[in-house]
Amino acid sequence: MTLTAIRKVYQGVADRRQTFRMFDRHAQRPDRWQNDDSALFIGEWFEHRQSEHDYMLNILQPLWMRHDMFAMREFLTGSVTSVFFSLAIDGAVRHFHGYCDLADNGSPERMKAAIIERETRPVRAMTRDERLEHIWSATEDGYRGYADERFPVTQRGQRVVMMCASRQARTFRLLDQLTDAEVSTKLPVHLRYLPEQIAA
Repeated sequence: MTLTAIRKVYQGVADRRQTFRMFDRHAQRPDRWQNDDSALFIGEWFEHRQSEHDYMLNILQPLWMRHDMFAMREFLTGSVTSVFFSLAIDGAVRHFHGYCDLADNGSPERMKAAIIERETRPVRAMTRDERLEHIWSATEDGYRGYADERFPVTQRGQRVVMMCASRQARTFRLLDQLTDAEVSTKLPVHLRYLPEQIAA
């Protein structure tokens, strides 16, 4: 079985509005629901507030519950659904959402272990991939999208974000091809100068 990478897709604690935007970060994708989009979601996780955790727990009876996690009864696609975690990390209970493939029985436990490992690292740092995922998650829909006919055929369908040099010079760039300087300008100030971290 090929395991999908588990990845943090938002830095900081998402508020209610951002949490609900994050539930479908790929809403603008071309041919939405035409294909099996499971791979887009499996392994994504982010932190949110306790109020959002409690709201989701009470909105619908969970599919299952364990002492520190529960799964939503409604599936996003195929066997992929939301799993909500309440994890004690460094003496504080924190709340997380992740997409797990429940056809793989070990998926929730691997997600939990990955979150704990990532959030207990002694030095605050971000990988390049985490920086790009945060940019994608935090950018409003009007300023992000997918490469269309303005791009070469080989690039169509890839994620793009708007670079705003000026009102007259707004251009879309492939997210994965942003330079380090462009990545820095798209991040909020408090995240720009975190050390680079080598992916595990």
